[in-house]
Amino acid sequence: QVQLVESGGGLVQPGGSLRLSCVASRIDNSEYNLHWYRRIPGRQRELVATITTDGTTKYADFVEGRFTISRDDAQNTVDLQMNKLRAEDSAVYYCHIFIHWGQGTQVTVSS
Repeated sequence: QVQLVESGGGLVQPGGSLRLSCVASRIDNSEYNLHWYRRIPGRQRELVATITTDGTTKYADFVEGRFTISRDDAQNTVDLQMNKLRAEDSAVYYCHIFIHWGQGTQVTVSS
């Protein structure tokens, strides 16, 4: 059974940084585009960032250059470096590969 496990969430002050990581098992990441989504309470899950198999990256408009998605196919991981965090970035963040989802990691941005 494929398993995606996210880590790296937590509480951070506005303007701070967090690095999320997702490690996958029983699936070869190198064959897929990799994604980070988030769900803000009361809203639908939304796409944050994508990295394709050839390393092309795409970001939601709200990212505004603050986040960086990266992949390490040798380690079967996909990371999301988040800088200049804002209160409105508070959400549960999920990695998504093919049809599979992780359990999510909570990010809270608050002073």
